[in-house]
Amino acid sequence: MASRRCLLRLLSSRLVPQRSQPLAPVSIATRTLTSLSEPLGPPTPRDLASLRLYHPSRCHFATRSSGDEEDDGEHYDDEGSEDEWGEEEAMAAKKPSGKTEEEKVAEAAEIGYKVLGSLGADEKPFKPYEPAFAVVQIGSHQFKVSNGDSIFTERLKFCDVNDKLILNRVLMLGSQTQTVIGRPILPDAAVHAVVEEHALDAKVIIFKKKRRKNYRRTKGHRQELTKLRITSIEGIDKSETVAAAV
Repeated sequence: MASRRCLLRLLSSRLVPQRSQPLAPVSIATRTLTSLSEPLGPPTPRDLASLRLYHPSRCHFATRSSGDEEDDGEHYDDEGSEDEWGEEEAMAAKKPSGKTEEEKVAEAAEIGYKVLGSLGADEKPFKPYEPAFAVVQIGSHQFKVSNGDSIFTERLKFCDVNDKLILNRVLMLGSQTQTVIGRPILPDAAVHAVVEEHALDAKVIIFKKKRRKNYRRTKGHRQELTKLRITSIEGIDKSETVAAAV
């Protein structure tokens, strides 16, 4: 019983708050002025520790293993960062190819065109409509074009706006009087065009997901395009007289 009483007295003495000593009667204005006059020193380690208590670090509440942290969450790859700059800035920011003129001409010929040079200020390549059409191949795509048509192709290398081009992979020519089919191309035929602009196609969203794996990826892609204006078609008779049936 004696030991129990001693324990109770000890606990009661610790739980009772100690009375603080009375402060000297100093006015609030005097305290404020003295606190402002004192220079602020560098923070002590105790102050930094108290700040950490009030501003805890970012916590990660995860229900996965630590090995999945790298593949977790949605990642947005900015392939379309060109939208922030604009089309002209994005085209100008590209690095030069570092190829010789012969290599550029050979690569353009494989795609199906040849660069003649820039369009002069006095030149007027656009002509009125002519009753003829051609089927040309540019890269892996085929287009049926007539005089004055505009087409969008994949970005053509080594050519700028207002450059004159010759599309030399002509697969077929047709008019009101005759039709010529190549085997596979027509060597004497040519289609002239002018580069009007280099643009970007509408954005396409690519979304990947693996269920039950916490895996999601979202990407955006904008295809680079070149707009061509057809000026003339050569290699076929364009007369409007129809041959009479015998």
